[in-house]
Amino acid sequence: MIAGLIGNVFSKNGNSVLFNVNGVVYEVFMSLNSISNIKDNEMLLTTQITREDGVFLYGFLDKSEKDLFDTLIKINGIGPKVAMAICSSFNPSEFINIAYNNDFMSLKKVPGIGEKMAKRIIVELSGKLDLIDSYSLPQYKSQAIEALESLGFKRSEFIKIIEDSNLSNTQDIIKDTLKRLK
Repeated sequence: MIAGLIGNVFSKNGNSVLFNVNGVVYEVFMSLNSISNIKDNEMLLTTQITREDGVFLYGFLDKSEKDLFDTLIKINGIGPKVAMAICSSFNPSEFINIAYNNDFMSLKKVPGIGEKMAKRIIVELSGKLDLIDSYSLPQYKSQAIEALESLGFKRSEFIKIIEDSNLSNTQDIIKDTLKRLK
C-alpha cells in the first residue's frame, strides 16, 4: 500500500495531479483546496483504493483532510468521488461544524449529494467525528474541547469560541469559554 509520496508536481489536471517521484509519475486525485496549495518537493499523504477497474491514489496535504476522507468513504453509499467533493467544498473544521450542527442543508450543496444522502451522512457520523483528527487544532485547544465535553457541554455549543480563541493555555481557554457560555 502506498501511504505517502514525496515529489514534484508534473502537471495539474482538474481534480488530479500528476506527481513525479524520482522519475515515476503517479496520478493522484486531490481536493480542489489541496491542488491549489500544492508545491514542488511536497509530501502527500495518500489513501490507495484498489477496485476491479484499477488502483487509485487519493492525496492530501494534511492529516485532518485525509482523516475526513477516510471516515467518509466508510459510510455505505459514499464513494471516493463524493468524499473528495466534500473535501473540495469544506475544510475539515467546517465539515465537523456542519456535522455537529446537523446542518444537512449545507451538505446538500455538494455536487452529488441530495437531501436524503446528506441526512444519512450526518446520522452515520454521529459518534465518529472524533476519528477525524481534532482538525489540526493545537493540543491545548484539543484538551479544552475534551474537558468541556466531559463536563457535559455539546461541542456545537462551544467549538467556535475555542477555534477563535487567542489564548494558549488549556485552563485559560476553558475559563474563557465557560464565561462566554453563560
